[in-house]
Amino acid sequence: MARIALIGYGKMGKTIEQIAIERGNTISKIVDIHNQDELVFLSPENTDVAVEFTQPESAVHNISVCLKNGVRVVCGTTGWLEHRPLVEVLCHEYQGGFFYASNFSIGVNIFFNINSLLAKMMNKYPAYKVRIQEIHHIQKKDAPSGTAITLAENIIQQIQRYSSWKLQDSSPAQENQIPIEALRIDEIPGIHTIWYESDIDAIEIKHTAHNRKGFAYGAVLAAEFMVGKKGIYGMKDLLGF
Repeated sequence: MARIALIGYGKMGKTIEQIAIERGNTISKIVDIHNQDELVFLSPENTDVAVEFTQPESAVHNISVCLKNGVRVVCGTTGWLEHRPLVEVLCHEYQGGFFYASNFSIGVNIFFNINSLLAKMMNKYPAYKVRIQEIHHIQKKDAPSGTAITLAENIIQQIQRYSSWKLQDSSPAQENQIPIEALRIDEIPGIHTIWYESDIDAIEIKHTAHNRKGFAYGAVLAAEFMVGKKGIYGMKDLLGF
């Protein structure tokens, strides 16, 4: 099985560790805020894949160090994707392997497909206005969530009347923007809801995560999937959608 390094050892990192070991993998190294300088010691000699769940401000550095050292990376940190082109250049330059997902839950990725299918059907019905709401725990710093952004982008690909999304604040979204409401409440792992609303009726689809295990399980599957691979991958590659 895989020798997995954990970059980030919060609640998600600990859950990933538990599931990885249960599946017969080994944890080669744990790097967190207390030993960040040890990240440079990760190499193909001791690690097959690094799983990165940290914060947006540190993700690009962590990924870059691993790729330069020849270590494949599975990243679940969101909020840094404006720098993704740099990461992809590094991945190709160092002939590395990189796997990114805004959400590793198998259920959420099925939800992504349902969302795209519904959006494609609703393209012909401009009377229906779209809005998205996401709710997460109070420790989550980025808003909207990467999952909500993915949902919005998938809708934009299918519905011609929308060209962008907008985080809901004091100023209303324009007609061509999908409003996203981001709430931070207690210890909620993640709830994503999409509404199509008209004067006549409304259609609602929703995904509710009951705990972090679904995300962690998917991240471990991705780490196992990446062993020996080069290039850039995502959940569609893993799940065959």
